[in-house]
Amino acid sequence: MCWWLVVPGHLWAAPNTLLGLVAGLLGVPFGAQPYRYHGALAFRRMPRFFGALTLGGVILHAGASLDVVVSTYTARLRPAARAGRVALGDHERAHVLQYLVLGPLFLPVYFLCGGVSARNPLERAADLFALTGKGWWPWPRRGCRYH
Repeated sequence: MCWWLVVPGHLWAAPNTLLGLVAGLLGVPFGAQPYRYHGALAFRRMPRFFGALTLGGVILHAGASLDVVVSTYTARLRPAARAGRVALGDHERAHVLQYLVLGPLFLPVYFLCGGVSARNPLERAADLFALTGKGWWPWPRRGCRYH
């Protein structure tokens, strides 16, 4: 993504970011802790939470850190897959970038594409980004690239 699109992207994603912010702040009295993570706002130690969830520019997660290694969606579907482990934070950062493009359309598109599943191209692209640092957008595109 071009750097000059990041600010408008965050504005476009603001409704989802607001949902994430409210959810994170609701967790604070129960032990959740906000912090900055690569340009996103993250909340660690979210109560009654498993794994991680990105809403706009907010990453919510159960653990103490996003710097943990987890299985890719493909590896969960096919355990024999070679590229089976990624950093959780890198995977979630890809979703933040996807929100910058899709904004409030992210959640409907995400669920239409299969939801939390290895069949979802948004999840596969997030895994690819976590593996290589490239490929966070799941469909062919033209123009400038984000690296």
